[in-house]
Amino acid sequence: MGKAKSARKPAPKPKILLPPVAEFNCPFCYQIKTCSVVIDRSTKKGFIVCENCKVSFGTTIHDLYQPIDVYNDWIDSCERINS
Repeated sequence: MGKAKSARKPAPKPKILLPPVAEFNCPFCYQIKTCSVVIDRSTKKGFIVCENCKVSFGTTIHDLYQPIDVYNDWIDSCERINS
């Protein structure tokens, strides 16, 4: 008499990673997905421009910055100005 074989767990399914979002909502004209981010790593600058109202914002970045970080810097600076 041998040991009963136990059922093996199925292999985990690979997680689907979505690419980072590069289009955001504009806080000035309130349009959806009209702001696009451009990151220039050679000059360490990040720019965001609204296609609808033509508002733009630029910030200095470091190597780990993503488009969401540039957008968050823009929102933070808008809140700082308004308060």
